[in-house]
Amino acid sequence: MSQSLKLDAGTLKSGNLTIDPLSRDVLLNQQPLDLTPREFDLLYFFARHPGEVYSRLALLENVWGYRHEGYEHTVNTHINRLRLKVERDPAEPLLIQTVWGKGYKFVSSGPGGEE
Repeated sequence: MSQSLKLDAGTLKSGNLTIDPLSRDVLLNQQPLDLTPREFDLLYFFARHPGEVYSRLALLENVWGYRHEGYEHTVNTHINRLRLKVERDPAEPLLIQTVWGKGYKFVSSGPGGEE
């Protein structure tokens, strides 16, 4: 599968992951995921910027809408919870990867890649 996302009428598709920003629905392997509003916002932000690395502070600013160093642990917590829902093996994430010393990135061939 290519590293690029496919857009169908605003819907983002990557492998077996489908994100519909209008309905705020996410499907993985055609099964709905139960995401919190913030988890959806975080996943959607990542999916719109595949391959780009974002620090925790940049994610706070872009997803949460504020910048405060004391809240960086919030980003870690949300990413860990999101990985539990979207990754085959959250301990070895394929979709939302850690770039050590820099932040996190979305890899568009993610967990729904061809088997």
